Amino acid sequence: MNFKTTKLNPFGLLIEPVNEKKDIRDLSTEELKDILSKEHLIALRGFKSFDSAEDFSNYCEKFGEICLWPFGKVLELVEQENPEDHIFDNTYIPMHWDGMYRKQVPETQVFHCVSAPGIDNKGGTTFSNTKMIIENASESALESWSKVRCTYSRKMEFYDSKTVAPILNKHPEREYSVIRYCEPPLDTDESFVNHPGFEVEGIPEQEVGDFLQNLNKTLYSPEYLYTHRWETGDVVFSDNSTLLHGREPFTKGAPRHLRRVQLVGKNTLGNPHLIYTK
Repeated sequence: MNFKTTKLNPFGLLIEPVNEKKDIRDLSTEELKDILSKEHLIALRGFKSFDSAEDFSNYCEKFGEICLWPFGKVLELVEQENPEDHIFDNTYIPMHWDGMYRKQVPETQVFHCVSAPGIDNKGGTTFSNTKMIIENASESALESWSKVRCTYSRKMEFYDSKTVAPILNKHPEREYSVIRYCEPPLDTDESFVNHPGFEVEGIPEQEVGDFLQNLNKTLYSPEYLYTHRWETGDVVFSDNSTLLHGREPFTKGAPRHLRRVQLVGKNTLGNPHLIYTK
């Protein structure tokens, strides 16, 4: 195949065409799957890609079954005038894993940038590699994390759910461990739309603040954090089991428009942490 690869920092792989502009469909599906299993994140840039949401979802179906939502296969991530949830505004999205509030946990996310926000407007998508974090963690940190589980509850247009998850979990299909955590927004942040419920168990209440502060510091450490700066046409595949992800805030009114598809994978992953969903 006629493309070049560049290692991203601190993880992931950027794939670009060489010389002429190639169609993204010219890339081998099986090779991309293999690369993703090793790198956990792939960014495709400079390829001819998709003219519509349907075109995008048809491409994604080559990689596996698509998770269905009430809105269909493709989520349009674009700022709304009066959003009822933070995913449709221009503020930050805390670190989380997809599917935490649903019966089905996707294996992979695929993002397509229809329109980039502009380099000065921020709005990058953040990814934290929890496998790397655990591999480099001290024994005391691992012991501390192993004691804690968190309860999350959230009601929005697409679900009304409650989930309870320990911080440390085994990867559902591999031998290594991962972190499952949904970072809570600041209670004092009145600009954050639709605060989720959040409780911590396993440590004394007076230690919760320091515990979360240290965990967040680790997740956002440059050693483990990759922020994708979007360019129009970019396509990003990310490993939902190994990585947590979120979003930087961006300038209100910036032309940021992403499309997202979630892939089930070979084995449908039931949600072991879900207490209920409506």
